[in-house]
Amino acid sequence: MSEPTSPTPEFPTHFDFATAEPALTAAWEAAHLFRADAARTTRLGGDRDPFTVLIPPPNVTAVLHVGHGLNNTVQDVIVRWRRMSGDEALWVPGTDHAGIATQNVVEKLLAKEGKTRFDLGREAFVQRTEAFVEETGGTILRQLSAIGCSADWSRTAYTFSPALSRAVREAFVRLHEQGLVYRGHRVIHWCTRCLTSLSDEEAEFHDSEGKLYHIRYPLADDPAQGITIATTRPETMLADVAVAVHPEDERYAALVGRALTLPLVGLRIPVIADGYVEKDFGTGALKITPAHDANDFEVGKRHGLGMPVVIDAEGRIAAVADADGRIPAALAGLDRFEARKKAAELLEAAGALVKVAAHPNSVRRCYRCDTVVEPRLSPQWFVQMAPLAAPALAAVKDGTIRLLPEKWEKVYINWLEGIRDWNISRQLWWGHRIPVWTCGDCGHVAALREDPTACPACGSAKLEQDPDVFDTWFSSGLWPVSTLGWPDADAKDLKAFYPTDVLVTAPEILFFWVARMIMTGYAFGGGAPFHTVYLHGTVRDMQHRKMSKSLGNGIDPLDVVQRYGADALRWTLIQGMGLGVDVMLDPNDLDKSFAPGRNFATKLWNIGRFILLQVGEAPVTPLAQVDPSALTLADRWILGRLRATITECDAMLGPARPAAGTWPEAERQLGLRLDAYAEAARRFCWNELADWYVEAVKGRLAQPGPDREVARAVLVHVVDHGLRLLHPIMPFVTEALWQRLPGAAPGAFLATAGWPRLADAPTVDGEAFEVVRQAIDAIRTLRAEYGVQPGTAIRAFVGSGPERATLLADAGLVQRLARCELVDAPLPPGAAAHAMLPNGLALDLPLAGMVDVAKERARLTAEADGLATQLEALRGRLGNEKFTAKAPAAVVDAERAKEREWTARVEQLRAKVAELGG
Repeated sequence: MSEPTSPTPEFPTHFDFATAEPALTAAWEAAHLFRADAARTTRLGGDRDPFTVLIPPPNVTAVLHVGHGLNNTVQDVIVRWRRMSGDEALWVPGTDHAGIATQNVVEKLLAKEGKTRFDLGREAFVQRTEAFVEETGGTILRQLSAIGCSADWSRTAYTFSPALSRAVREAFVRLHEQGLVYRGHRVIHWCTRCLTSLSDEEAEFHDSEGKLYHIRYPLADDPAQGITIATTRPETMLADVAVAVHPEDERYAALVGRALTLPLVGLRIPVIADGYVEKDFGTGALKITPAHDANDFEVGKRHGLGMPVVIDAEGRIAAVADADGRIPAALAGLDRFEARKKAAELLEAAGALVKVAAHPNSVRRCYRCDTVVEPRLSPQWFVQMAPLAAPALAAVKDGTIRLLPEKWEKVYINWLEGIRDWNISRQLWWGHRIPVWTCGDCGHVAALREDPTACPACGSAKLEQDPDVFDTWFSSGLWPVSTLGWPDADAKDLKAFYPTDVLVTAPEILFFWVARMIMTGYAFGGGAPFHTVYLHGTVRDMQHRKMSKSLGNGIDPLDVVQRYGADALRWTLIQGMGLGVDVMLDPNDLDKSFAPGRNFATKLWNIGRFILLQVGEAPVTPLAQVDPSALTLADRWILGRLRATITECDAMLGPARPAAGTWPEAERQLGLRLDAYAEAARRFCWNELADWYVEAVKGRLAQPGPDREVARAVLVHVVDHGLRLLHPIMPFVTEALWQRLPGAAPGAFLATAGWPRLADAPTVDGEAFEVVRQAIDAIRTLRAEYGVQPGTAIRAFVGSGPERATLLADAGLVQRLARCELVDAPLPPGAAAHAMLPNGLALDLPLAGMVDVAKERARLTAEADGLATQLEALRGRLGNEKFTAKAPAAVVDAERAKEREWTARVEQLRAKVAELGG
C-alpha cells in the first residue's frame, strides 16, 4: 500500500504504544468496563449468561515472568471474547499467601541479619511476614494490568484475607465433622531445610546416581550364617526392627522366626515373612525400618513392630524416639549424608559390608528448596481422599469436566484412582493455623469455627491450639468457592457465577491444585467448579529448557512490553501456542523472538491508518443500507471472506460451554485453538483485506460519487469487524484504531463492543473474484520465473474456460496489480509462457518483447545441462552399493531427496526451453 498523498497530522504514522497502552488501560478502568454485575446474570434474573474465569493465584510476593505472561494472556483472550459475545464475564484476580514460599523468602532476609525465625518467636515472625507482604505483595497484579489483563480488580482476592480465611476454617471443620479428617502417626515426606512435612505432590522425584550397599546381618545364635540385604541408605539401619523375606521363598524358610544381630548396634531383630517382599528382586530380603520408609511402616504395622526414629528434624543422627542404645557414638550428631559414608566405613571395618555398587535411582526433593526429602515418622493431620475423589473422578469420565488437551485425562484418572490420603499439616508459622484446640485439663480435642475462650467439654480456659498450619494448597484448593463468597450461601457472586467456566493453568499443578479444586467444588459448592480445564504448554528457550532464574534464561515480560508493546508480547505468545504445545523463545534475541508480534502490530496500524485516511472522516452509510446490486465483485468477495473468517474464528474458539451440562464425546476436544483463531483473523486483515481488497478499491476511493460511498461503507464495515476479531489478542492497537472509525460514538469502547455475528454479516457470493486473484498470482509468478522487470508492461491472452468473462471484466485491476494487459483475442504465433488457473482457465503470455528469447533459451539450456551433469554423478553415487551400505541412513535419504529435487528441476528447465522454441 502506498502512503496517502495528504496524511492527516492528527493520525500518527506510528502507534506510540508506550503512551497509548497506559492511557487505554486507565480509560478502561475509569469506565469500569471489566466489573461484572451479578444482577445482570440469568442466574439472578438478568438476561446475560455468566462466564467466569478465576486466575491461578500467583504467590503474593511474586513478580511477573514470561510463564505468567502466557497464562494470563490466554485467560484474557478467552474473557474478552466472551465479554464481547454478550456474556456477563467475570475474571477474578488474586494472590496466594504461599505459606512455604513466602516463609522461605522472609527467613532468607532474616538470615542476612544473622537471625532465624526462632530468634523472633512465632508472633513477631508472623508480624514481620505480614509487613513484608504488605510492602511487596500484589506487585504482580499491577504488572498484569500492564500487559492488558481485563480482570475485575474490584474483586481481587487473597487466600489469607479474613473472608477466605473463614472459608478455610469452615472447610476443615466440616471435613472434621464428617470424619474425613484425622490425626495420624505415619511416615511422611520431611524437608530438613524448610522443617516441615510435605505432601506426595510436593516431594518431587528426581533421577539420581547413588550407591547400593550390600550388608550382611548374621544370625544371633549362629554368626556363621546370615542374610545379606541391599540398601541405598545404610544410615537408617540404626532404626531397623526386622528383616523380611517372602513367605514362599524356600531359601529363607528355615530362618523365619529366628533372630539376627543388627550390625553396628548389636540388637537382636527378627526375621519375618511378608508378602510385600519380592523374592526374585535382589537378595529377596529387606531391612524393615518403619519410622523411615513408608512401605516399611505398613509392614511394621502388620507385624506389630517397634518404630524407633533415629534422624531428627534437621537431618542429623539422634535418638529421637524409642531409639535408646541404637546410636553408635561415631554416628551421633552427624548429618544424614555424612552418616551414610561413616556407616559404610564402620560396616566395612566390622566385616559386614559385602559390596558397594553404583545404583541409579529416583529420590524425592522438596519442590520449594530442592533439598532431598527425608521419610520420617511424624504425627500429622490427614484428609481421607477416596470419598472426595470419587465425584471428581466421575466428572472427567462422564464429560462434566473436560481436560484440554485430551492426553491429560488419562493422567488425571490414573492419579485419582490411586490417590492416597493427603497430609495437610505443615510445621510452618506463616499460613492458616489449624483450628484445633486441646484442653489442658480434660484433654478434649475440638475443631472449631471460632477461637474458643473455654473448653467446650469442661469449661476450662487452659486451651492450646495446634501449632501447625495448613498446606498452602488446602486454601488455594477452595479458590472457586471462597473467592465467590462461600461459605455464605446467600452470597450474590456465588449464586451468579458458580460454577465457573474455564480454568487456564499449567499441567504441573494438575494434582497440586486442579484436582483438589474439583474435589472441594463437589464437597462445598454442590458441583463441578468449572467445565473446562485448559492446560497450556511451557515457555522454553531454544534448547528446550524451561525458563528459570537458576538457568538465567528467563524473559521479563515487562521488558518486552517496554521495547515492543503489550500487543507484540500477547500476539507472539498466542500465535506460537498450539494446544498443549510449548512456546519456544530465545532470551538472547528478543528482537527475533517477538518479531511476529511487533511486525503484525506495526502492519495492523499501517493497514488501519491507510484505510481510515483514504475513507476520511465524513459519515459513512451503514452497510445494511447499501443496495446489494451496487456491490462490486471485489466487495462481495471481501464480505464473503469476512463471513468465512467469522465462522472459522467461532469454530476455533468455541463452543463456550456444554449445551446440556456435560460435554458430548464429539465436542470434548473442540475449541480454544487460540493459535488457529489468531491466524484466521490475521490472514483476513493482512492477506485478504490489505493485500487484495484495499488494492482493488483504490481507484474507486479516488473518484467522488456513489461508487466511492459503497467502497467506503464496505471498507469501514470490514475494518470494524476485523478489529473486533483481533481485539481479544491485541486489545490496545485495535482499540486505538477502532475509536478512529468514522461515526465512532464518543465514550464507546471496542473492549465492550459486540463480537462479530454471522447474523450481521451479509450473505453474498463473491467467489468469482478468486479467478482474478489467481490470474494476478499466476502472472506475478511467471514474471519472477522469467526475470521480467517490475516496470515492464506485458500481455496475457485469455483462453477459453470458466469465468473468462469475469476475469476480462476486471482487466483494469489485473493491469494495475500485475502490470499485464489482458487480451481477448487468439494467441499469435511465437514462444509463449503458459499458466493454467485452478478453475481450468488458461493464460498465455507471449515472450517476444517480454524477454530476450534467444538469450533466455541459452541461459536455461546451460542451467539444465549443468544440473543434468550433477544429477548423473549423484545417480552414480546412489547406484554404488558401497556408498549406500556404508553411509549413514540419514545421508543416503538426503541424497535420494536431492535426486528427486534435481530431476524435477531439470524437467522444469527443459519445459521452459521448449516454451521458448528450443
